[in-house]
Amino acid sequence: MCRLREDYPQLEAALRVAAPVSIRLNPAKTAALPFRSHERVMWCSTGYYLSERPAFTFDPLFHAGVYYVQEAASMFLEQAVAQYVTAPAVCLDLCAAPGGKSTHLLSLLPRRSLLVSNEVIRSRVTVLAENVLKWGMPDVIVTHSDPAELGRLVHGFDVLVADLPCSGEGMFRKNPAVRREWSVASVMQCAARQRRILHDVWPALRPGGICIYSTCTFNCEENEDNIRYLVRSLPAEAVPVNVEAGWRITCSADDRCPSYRFFPHRTAGEGFFLAVLRKPDGPCRPFPFKTGNRRSALRHTPGEEWLSDADAYRFTAEASFVRAIPEIHAEWMLSVSERLRVVTAGVPTGEWKGKDFLPAPALALSTAFRRDAFPTVELAREEAIRYLQKEALRLAPDTPKGHVTVTFRKMPLGFVRHIGHRANNLYPHEWRIRSRHLPEEISSPLRQPASPSPDL
Repeated sequence: MCRLREDYPQLEAALRVAAPVSIRLNPAKTAALPFRSHERVMWCSTGYYLSERPAFTFDPLFHAGVYYVQEAASMFLEQAVAQYVTAPAVCLDLCAAPGGKSTHLLSLLPRRSLLVSNEVIRSRVTVLAENVLKWGMPDVIVTHSDPAELGRLVHGFDVLVADLPCSGEGMFRKNPAVRREWSVASVMQCAARQRRILHDVWPALRPGGICIYSTCTFNCEENEDNIRYLVRSLPAEAVPVNVEAGWRITCSADDRCPSYRFFPHRTAGEGFFLAVLRKPDGPCRPFPFKTGNRRSALRHTPGEEWLSDADAYRFTAEASFVRAIPEIHAEWMLSVSERLRVVTAGVPTGEWKGKDFLPAPALALSTAFRRDAFPTVELAREEAIRYLQKEALRLAPDTPKGHVTVTFRKMPLGFVRHIGHRANNLYPHEWRIRSRHLPEEISSPLRQPASPSPDL
């Protein structure tokens, strides 16, 4: 049952003030908080509230994948994953753009897990791929496929994360356009679409697997009502998530369908709803693998010397482009690539340009990248911003010629090609900072590195 009536005045008042600003660190790249924070996000081990909103666009560490700007309530995903995903798993993030939950899952899933990060909307999948590549984990495929196509991968996934398209009531104070577009009819359309999406993809979840269902809206139709419907029709079992009283999360009064709500007047964040469904146990259909050529059969693979552990990868070529995919997931990834539209997978390693094999820009951001594979030049903040704006750089005369990794605070940003009198900027054109205005905020005290938190 929705709990809005008795404390609606408090909710309305909370929606009239600015939303809190929160980020989530990338534990594979840093343990040090690069901002002065006033509070941790209690349900997320790497989440922090910031005391003000800096100019993230002009922070090189943001572009290096050191942290992700994410609404705090959405970080509650961590609790469901920690409780129910305790062994290596194949996970599908169904509606993944722009990448908040996918990057979080890449940090949360047990070692040797694999994530398929999917987005059906073409205009959003490129942003998803960029954010996933910057996060830097190799065990991921980004796909652009319809839920019905994914549903044909019968019993292919242990975990399904479905942060479904919704009426967005929880984002009213952040996005005035959502308020203008809202209607009762749109709520009913969203609820019906959510049910259809889950029915389409449900065959892909293995028996005994879990589905983490979430929305960023307040109404019951898209939340509790849908959970009850899905429990009856799929069928599924709604299972509880451990919650601490101090988090002030609103838990469902229906023990048969436990669910969890975030209201802005009770928790520091936006509106959010989450429930966990478990598919009944039963016979599991083996996934149909197609065996490809193993990397060990090749005498030499271009770019293998650029990875810190090349033997852990299988190298695949598509036209002139080479990728390294984790050997432990290679058969699964190759099989899926024949069934889905793959945008990126594993580690983009490099590309042939004539007789030259050039490193892929995203390679520098991967945690699989061998840092001493190329000479390195550390950039000051203003130089790093110019690089991210895809402007030409001038390096010290004694910098070796050829490909050079550029870093900011020792975090790789990408590559340049030093030819002596100048350095050609190899940052991807589609990733560049388009604004030429440099805000004054980047030199404020908030931008100075804080000491690492003793809790990290």
